[in-house]
Amino acid sequence: MTAYVIDEPLLNTLPVEGESKSFPVRRIYCIGRNYAAHTIEMGGDPNREEPFFFQKNAQNADTSGEFPYPPESSDVHHEIEMVVALKSGGPNISTEDALNHVYGYGVGVDMTRRDLQGIAKEQRRPWEPGKSFERSAPMTHLIPVISIGHPTKGRVELSVNGKIKQKGDLDQMIWKVPEMIAYLSRFYDIGAGDLIMSGTPSGVGPVVRGDVVDAKIEGVGSLKVKVT
Repeated sequence: MTAYVIDEPLLNTLPVEGESKSFPVRRIYCIGRNYAAHTIEMGGDPNREEPFFFQKNAQNADTSGEFPYPPESSDVHHEIEMVVALKSGGPNISTEDALNHVYGYGVGVDMTRRDLQGIAKEQRRPWEPGKSFERSAPMTHLIPVISIGHPTKGRVELSVNGKIKQKGDLDQMIWKVPEMIAYLSRFYDIGAGDLIMSGTPSGVGPVVRGDVVDAKIEGVGSLKVKVT
């Protein structure tokens, strides 16, 4: 007999390289404008100010290799990002201790309904309609820290139909991984199962049905997604 009044929602998980067990996803935090060139591209000030974050739903993470073009939008953009997966957490974590809470890393794409996000910005409303929708976070499997260490530099590149659209390097991040973790922990009890999407370099742009997106981060992994 079930303990719930409705069917229990399925737990979303990510595969882990070299493991038969998977990584359960609890929350997804996304940092905005964490590469100077992208900040300028989006009309922001590239000078280092306090970071800001928004969230996607845990169910938005997807490893199917397909991205169904979402409804209510005609302007969906790609944003390649390194994914940071946490194995533990808590409040008020120091930058010195932050990396001890990281389980592993992966490659993700923050798919964005740019038109809906633009409307939300104009109306000073939350970004969720533009950011947090079904399968809006295509991702690779995770690679544990024990296998990869903590990447601090490496080429970040996204192409659409073989043409490079985004390129940068992990060392161009304004806020580094330990700083992101420490900052988030001031506001949330971050914890095991949380993912952090660490920002995107410049070159974001639209996708259409039939496009093939290739996202690669040197030393971390590669992801191929077809827009259906």
